[in-house]
Amino acid sequence: MNLEQLRGFVEVANLGHFTRAAEKLHLAQPSLSRQISTLETELGAELFRRVRGNISLTDAGEALLPRARRMLADAEAIRDEMAELAGLQRGRVRLGATPTLCISLVAEVLSAFRRAHPGIELLLTESGSHLLVEQLAAGAVDMALITASEGVPVAGPALVRLPLLAEELVVVSSAAQPPVSSAPSITLAQLAQLPLIAFHESYDLRAATDAAFRAAGLMPAAVVEGAEMDAVLRFVERGLGVAVVPAMVLLDRPTLRSVRLEDPQLKRTVILAHRSDVNPTRAGAAMRRVIVDTARALADRDPATMSLVQ
Repeated sequence: MNLEQLRGFVEVANLGHFTRAAEKLHLAQPSLSRQISTLETELGAELFRRVRGNISLTDAGEALLPRARRMLADAEAIRDEMAELAGLQRGRVRLGATPTLCISLVAEVLSAFRRAHPGIELLLTESGSHLLVEQLAAGAVDMALITASEGVPVAGPALVRLPLLAEELVVVSSAAQPPVSSAPSITLAQLAQLPLIAFHESYDLRAATDAAFRAAGLMPAAVVEGAEMDAVLRFVERGLGVAVVPAMVLLDRPTLRSVRLEDPQLKRTVILAHRSDVNPTRAGAAMRRVIVDTARALADRDPATMSLVQ
């Protein structure tokens, strides 16, 4: 069994098609078929069901797929680390982050990292916390910035989780419209009476706000549901309604104003996660330092709604 066989197996599993997988790998289709056949012989098990042109994984294939992905990711990490040790001034960091962090913390992190390390390739994966945990376990990303809301923990395999920031969720509205309240904060009951722009159900934020409304026995007055982060902020700017977002989203956004939420106050924790069984490359270690430093700087900019987790 070798890496080329595993790479071919993973591509066929991903695409469900031998010909397309061969094209992506720049191989002749018969060569890829021989690789898979040899791998099946070595393992003593069929990996794919082939029925009338349809390709699907067998039980053995399902068991092998996550392990194969991890082995390929580990091999890439070894290559990156060896390149650094050879003094090539090159490397790669694969960072995962949630949508709300991509437009706030991650934007600051990547800007600072790029200035300090222009030769390092940066690959960003944007997804929800639960999917990012799965991608970490599979070796698809080196580290991930995920979030955990009160009462909505992020489950998953054993990973190293470093809490960075504790952050309030606030209610945002258009700066071009009258404030939703003359007070510095509003209650969840008051929020339920406002036109609410709700995130897609895949968002951790949506799960946290829905849980708070259910616990209080309230039904929000949603005017739009299912939007992504960029669309939600744009709708709020246009005065379509209000939204519940993390406080850091407001940084450098003069077109939005915010009011704090109380009774109850909703919070989330920003967490840096990585696998415990993979040592970071020097580029990865540098990225972790930049993330921690940037989180500290953000907390200093808005200490009322953000604080470092000690």
